Amino acid sequence: MHAVTQPFRPDAPIVAEIAAGAAIVDAGAGTVFLLHQADEDRWCLPKGHVDPGESLTTAALREVREETGFERVTLGEEISEVNYRFFQPKKGANVHKTVVYFLGSTDERTPHLESTFDRADWVGVAEAEARVAYAVDRAVLGATRARLAARRPEKR
Repeated sequence: MHAVTQPFRPDAPIVAEIAAGAAIVDAGAGTVFLLHQADEDRWCLPKGHVDPGESLTTAALREVREETGFERVTLGEEISEVNYRFFQPKKGANVHKTVVYFLGSTDERTPHLESTFDRADWVGVAEAEARVAYAVDRAVLGATRARLAARRPEKR
């Protein structure tokens, strides 16, 4: 289960965490896959902690599979690295988190969600940007939009 977070507290100790995830897209349809985290009532992209000895791509694939249930996932290029910090009461510490996101794809459309998520949706990138709660997620989606636009052949 995801821990509830609070604003960063400058008087508390800090720990570093690294995570990896992906913006899973259907380039043909121009859609991206979002998860809805039940306990915090927010939309997000699939991501999670990098385990000791694990590469970023291995962690991103594992987390996408665990959270979405998609088995046929392909990761492409790295699209964004974001950093943020927050206080986590369970740890009694601030967390300074770095998340590396990759562009991903799958031919699967029906997810089998991890229990922390109560729903998911394939939506246009603009709608995804409006749904997500945090500016760092909007930045990742902006990078996704730019990569998808760069792949489209020019119209003449």
